Amino acid sequence: MRVAIGRAASVAVLIVTACRPMPADRPPPARADFPRELVAFVQRGDGPVFEAAGPGHWDIKVRERGWVLREDGAYKLWYTGYDGTPTGRRMLGLATSPDGITWTRHPANPLVRDRWVEDVMVVKDGGRYLMFAEGENDRAQLLTSADGVSWEPLGRLDVRLTTGGPIPDGPFGTPTALRAGGRWHLFYERSDKGVWLATSDDLTVWTNVRDEPVLVPGPGAYDRDMIAVNQVIEVGGRYYAYYHGCATAGPDARKWSTAVAVSDDLRRWEKYPGNPLLPVAENKSSGVIVRADDGLRLYTMHPAVYLHTPAPE
Repeated sequence: MRVAIGRAASVAVLIVTACRPMPADRPPPARADFPRELVAFVQRGDGPVFEAAGPGHWDIKVRERGWVLREDGAYKLWYTGYDGTPTGRRMLGLATSPDGITWTRHPANPLVRDRWVEDVMVVKDGGRYLMFAEGENDRAQLLTSADGVSWEPLGRLDVRLTTGGPIPDGPFGTPTALRAGGRWHLFYERSDKGVWLATSDDLTVWTNVRDEPVLVPGPGAYDRDMIAVNQVIEVGGRYYAYYHGCATAGPDARKWSTAVAVSDDLRRWEKYPGNPLLPVAENKSSGVIVRADDGLRLYTMHPAVYLHTPAPE
């Protein structure tokens, strides 16, 4: 199964809300290999559609990638909440919505209390949900669930070099998975310095397709020093990776921006020349694409969830 962008329901829902005007230099130019629907978005409304509950709650702050999945016309949002401290345990929460705009937190939150779960993505695989996430110290892990509420940890991902030996010890996070060509594919970053690709037949052992990254920072200023892939989708027989990047120095230091790249084989990537998709100054990262009745939506997740809908022609 591919990391899907969902299926639109047969009944359209009319949502009336205000959109901010686009900056003068938006939308970026469309190209045949970057259709407009994949690159031109505008924020809907004046603020986030979901944010931390704040003091007095388990999710005083939310952080990094959350995941929106649309099923049977409704929306599910898995997200990471914590107490706001650097060492506070990152815990998994769930919110649901009929329209992807107004959200209700699940009464069982936090769903996982005794395990660090951060930077999550969810794949529906048959009758189960698979969650790829970071664990403590930025080590990628896998969890599974029958209902999206009760999660069973399956342990740290076993990623190997092309020679079969383990990858060097150290962080490997922002795990992003999809099934393509009969195999599972895993994108992961190492300290945000590059993105590697590994494959697996059984979700148990992952082997690098090569021991160098398939996507690296730069040369643009918006992703000059750090980069991580959040989602890969297939559209028209090509693959599109939504990622975020930043520079570590200069006027926009540590401001993350959302961008996209295209590939025919998941190994060689071309970045969209109109990147970033949103202004760097907005500092919006961890973007994921969801198909809705009004077209493709772009949700950015950190430090709050903002909804972006197709930009006017």
